[in-house]
Amino acid sequence: MFRRSIRTLVIGLCALTAATPAATAVALTVPVEGQQAAHAAARVLNPQTLTDLDTTMKGEAFAYASYSLFAIEADRQSYPAVAKLFRGTARTELNEHFREAAALAGTVGSNAANLRQAINGETYEHQVMYRRFAAEARADGDLKAAELFTEIAADEGRHRDAYRAALKVVTTGHGTIPAPPKADVVPVPAGPPKVKAARTKANLDTAMHGEALAYGKYQLFAARARQTGNTALARLFEGTAKVELHEHFAGEAVLAGLVRTTKRNLRKAIAGERNEATVVYPGFAKQAAAVGDTAAARFFRDTAADEAKHAAAFQRALDRLR
Repeated sequence: MFRRSIRTLVIGLCALTAATPAATAVALTVPVEGQQAAHAAARVLNPQTLTDLDTTMKGEAFAYASYSLFAIEADRQSYPAVAKLFRGTARTELNEHFREAAALAGTVGSNAANLRQAINGETYEHQVMYRRFAAEARADGDLKAAELFTEIAADEGRHRDAYRAALKVVTTGHGTIPAPPKADVVPVPAGPPKVKAARTKANLDTAMHGEALAYGKYQLFAARARQTGNTALARLFEGTAKVELHEHFAGEAVLAGLVRTTKRNLRKAIAGERNEATVVYPGFAKQAAAVGDTAAARFFRDTAADEAKHAAAFQRALDRLR
């Protein structure tokens, strides 16, 4: 019963689409009862399967964000075909892989549940993660990173407060949903890392994965809000998602030296896709199958096959540039 329901849900979620390559707006069209089935299904998934799905969501969201930036650099270097390949692959990572993992994990719930999930995430980043990252960067002499982490910590506190206010409106029926924040878009030129400490580099990587994950989740939460007719809440989620991607992730990407030459970006993408195709997702599939989570195992196997195709396409693109 559970596995048949989840499979139906994943198929039904195919209506999630991208509005633009640079800032995807996801449209969730799954019926309310379908989302409730997803949550019921997720509750009986093995804890390791849920952990692997969470890892998948972080990786796929990060790939979307990274490939979107790689596409911009490919355009700048006059490689339009490579830019098109990066953008198309980015959309697949977000609108297929990320979305399907979220469906299996039961990520999207009611508006109130989605807000509580967002509040918990923003609170952790505001009170714990970014404050620690800032202190560590300062101790390591990476003052620009310390400043950025401190700024983002403050932003996440404001996001948390806006979500708390929205939750009160949603649960009581009184008041007004806060206006969405506006993203201060950060351009990401190609270049080497601007930090020196290994710890700062690792923290930037963790932060970028977290911001990309928040972007993907908030787009799903926004689509859920629109489905229920709460357009003000949808705008709040969408506006916050843009801050997470175009301001926070982008600012961290600049310091991390995420974007390099197009050839180097292709090599990095090939290595990542091959690792997912041959190691990460086959391992997840084997673990899921061993505990009876057959729908998740099938998803991991299918995603591994997709990533192998992506690696091959990126390799062909690289070969043409040599």
